[in-house]
Amino acid sequence: MATIKDIGVGAAFNIVTATIFLLIFAFLRLQPINDRIYFPKWYLKGMRDSPSSAGAAVTKYVNLNVRSYLKFLSWMPAALKMPEEELIEHAGLDSVVYLRIYLTGLKIFLPITILAFAVLVPVNWTNDTLDDLKVVHSDIDNLSISNIPYGSKR
Repeated sequence: MATIKDIGVGAAFNIVTATIFLLIFAFLRLQPINDRIYFPKWYLKGMRDSPSSAGAAVTKYVNLNVRSYLKFLSWMPAALKMPEEELIEHAGLDSVVYLRIYLTGLKIFLPITILAFAVLVPVNWTNDTLDDLKVVHSDIDNLSISNIPYGSKR
């Protein structure tokens, strides 16, 4: 049976893994050698040149600007605030569609999550049906619908 500690360990592992992947993405995105991967539209428009044709040997492949590493996520709020037409021109239609789906999902599931935690968790937690049935259960089972008795008005 899963306990709250088990779920906490799983959640911590997922958060740490997601953070590591985000940092790897942010680091690779800032390297000049990866410009063709992360900014292909800028090459097609002529806004960027190949890093292998300019600068010293090290700066062709590695970004040595320390300030760019300190504000590596500054593009995220700018992308969310950018008008759709400008975002299509800057990043492409697929980025706009992805952001629209993502924001719609947030608008739908965030209120549902808040409502579930505000209503369902206290209702399920305050019952003691699992204790009365003398079944083996963990603390996390108290949050499930199995803790509500049959025929309950809750």
